[in-house]
Amino acid sequence: MQGLAKRHDISRNLIRVWVEKYEAGSFDEDAQAADLIQTYQARIAALERLVGKQALELEFLKGALRSAPRPRSGATSSIAGPVPSLLREGVS
Repeated sequence: MQGLAKRHDISRNLIRVWVEKYEAGSFDEDAQAADLIQTYQARIAALERLVGKQALELEFLKGALRSAPRPRSGATSSIAGPVPSLLREGVS
């Protein structure tokens, strides 16, 4: 233990505490939590990539919609605005 403490410049007492905790199983919960965090981080990264891909697809489709030719068939109107009311003025 003395050589290990010297090599890593840490206290021998700290190494003893770590060994006792390891033998008692205290690090098992920490290891499980670390694994869970890594799993969550990987899932978050995958979801972020998916969102980015979908955002690019959406922008592409918006651009394609803007540049698409308008259909020539069908009625066109040069009048813009709300549809006029069918009721005459003054009729109650």
